[in-house]
Amino acid sequence: MEQINYSNCPSCGSADISFQLSAKDYTVSGEEFPIWACRVCSLRFTQQVPSQAAIGRYYKAENYISHTDTRAGFINTLYHRIRKRTLQSKEQLLKKYTGLSAGRLLDIGAGTGAFCRHMKEAGWHVTGLEPDEATRQRAQELHGLALLPAGELFRLPAQSYDAVTLWHVLEHVHALHEYLEQIRNVITPGARIFIAVPNYTSYDAEVYRQYWAAYDVPRHLYHFSPQAMEHLLKKKGLTLEATEPMWYDSFYVSMLSERYKNGKAGYAKAVGVGFLSNWKALFNRRRCSSVIYVIKS
Repeated sequence: MEQINYSNCPSCGSADISFQLSAKDYTVSGEEFPIWACRVCSLRFTQQVPSQAAIGRYYKAENYISHTDTRAGFINTLYHRIRKRTLQSKEQLLKKYTGLSAGRLLDIGAGTGAFCRHMKEAGWHVTGLEPDEATRQRAQELHGLALLPAGELFRLPAQSYDAVTLWHVLEHVHALHEYLEQIRNVITPGARIFIAVPNYTSYDAEVYRQYWAAYDVPRHLYHFSPQAMEHLLKKKGLTLEATEPMWYDSFYVSMLSERYKNGKAGYAKAVGVGFLSNWKALFNRRRCSSVIYVIKS
């Protein structure tokens, strides 16, 4: 299997990189992957990751919720109950920052299409991109959506979208710089880009360390801090307008992390860690378990 080993930071290009920790793939393979860090921009990134052509098998799991929409188990059931609220909050976020009640939306990494359907029902013209063929078929079955392959991003006309969303997607993208450059190309003047990624500087990440579920190796190629994201955006000529919290992620991630660390759910402890993580982030949103970055060109 072809693997990628970085001799330079995949974001800023610095050679000042070093080993940070090892994390295990608890979802599919049970394999361990080293995570390195860049001293210049603070990005962490997974080493020895499969190439884009080879990584597909690491997504083949019944409990990989973004691809299957599974309700199996307490954690996934909880995820579905909360999702209705998060979809509404994302809609309000788009309206707030774009100033539009309806517009043209590009959702990259649409999964099974729940957000695309929600925004379509809210009156937006929606284009959804999803790399996995089986997941696109699932979106058609669940929501009647005809999602496009991810490669279609590079065939979209310039200045076509008022908003572009990547909800927990950028950390999966091999062609990091090419994606951001093309996203900048397809947005209209005054448009906004919304990028949500896990934050390894959060309290729950500090508690669970190598067991932190949001490392999700090898599917997560990059692990962002707010500093790393700002550095990358500046490099691509984009401006960070605001950061917004994703309050529920600390609980979901902590529940999975507790299972990874101790072999059992440990819901009470996970809720405690999630609550404390949010409490710390209440005074500094840059400490939230997952952060939404609102971006303009």
